[in-house]
Formats: sequence, C-alpha cells, structure tokens
Amino acid sequence: MESITGLRERKKAATRQAVHEAALRLTVEHGIENVTVEAIADAAGISRRTFSNYFSSKEDALLFGEEQQTRALVETLRQRPPEESAWTALTSAARSLSMRMGTPEERAWGARSKLAMRHPSLLARQMGNHVALERDLVAAITGRPGTERIRPQVYAAAFLTALRIATRHWVEEGGSGELMDLLGEIEREMAQPFD
Repeated sequence: MESITGLRERKKAATRQAVHEAALRLTVEHGIENVTVEAIADAAGISRRTFSNYFSSKEDALLFGEEQQTRALVETLRQRPPEESAWTALTSAARSLSMRMGTPEERAWGARSKLAMRHPSLLARQMGNHVALERDLVAAITGRPGTERIRPQVYAAAFLTALRIATRHWVEEGGSGELMDLLGEIEREMAQPFD
C-alpha cells in the first residue's frame, strides 16, 4: 500500500510541477493578462477541473516554484548547525540552496521575479508569500546564539530585504552574474554604519 501511496504522491507532484511550468512558460510568452486557466490546463495536458485540484488561480500556479524554493530555504536553514549564529545560518542556507539550483531553476526564478515586478497582482501575492517566509525564518532561527528578543525578526527582515534587492538587480542585469555575489555585496553594505 505504501508503494501505491508513494507513486500517487509522485504523480501529484509531477502534475503540480507540470502545471507550474506551463503557467510560467505561457505567462512569459503572452503576458499574465493574456493567459487563462484553461490555456494553462491545456498546456499541462490536464482538465480545468484537475487544475482546480492543484491551484486556485493562475497566479498560484505561477508562483508555486517560488513557494517550493522558500520551503527549501527554510528546510536548509533548519539543517544548519545549531551553534551557528542566525545571520551565518541564513546566508549559508541561501548559498547552499543557490549552489543546488541549476540554470533552469535560476531562469525560472528570474522570470517569476521579472513578472512580479511588472504585474501588481503578482507582486502583492509574492509579498504575501514573503510575509509567510519571514515568519518561518524567524521560527527557524529563534534559539540560535544571539537571537534574544526581537533580533530573529530583525535578521529575517534584513535577510529578505537583501535578497529582494539582490534579485531586483540580478533581474535588471538580465540574470547575468551570480545572484549570491550580489547578495554578498548587499550584506557588506548592510554592515556599514548608517551615518
């Protein structure tokens, strides 16, 4: 029975990924306003009803890849050595995740980010995802050395701000260079005094 359940879950995951990839491809090609749920379902080889079993909207399907990456970031962060400082754990988790991402994932990240910058509805939904990510990051770093009182919230917010700025520059530069190099540059700027 477990093998049937495992197979069923793998098929569901593959379908969800296919729908996400179809949504991203069609949106990049035609613009979000010209893509329908029906078109995404057709491109993924499923019915409209099946689409609804996986996603409630085309925006949800489009941002699914980002949600996967944020879950992977939080999980990677949780696996960092507990004696690491919160900031070191955050940046090391991001670097580790970045090294595991290949070119297709990087292109998809860039495409989603570019779309969100151009479409307020996607940006609003992405910001909602970032609020949830910030909460998860706070939970994952609380209890690490130097994380008393409000510091976990400050670290999580600062990290996400740095990541947002790095992503924006990376997208504006056409995805050339390394996103993590930009993040490192922003981290160094953040370490400078404000005055």
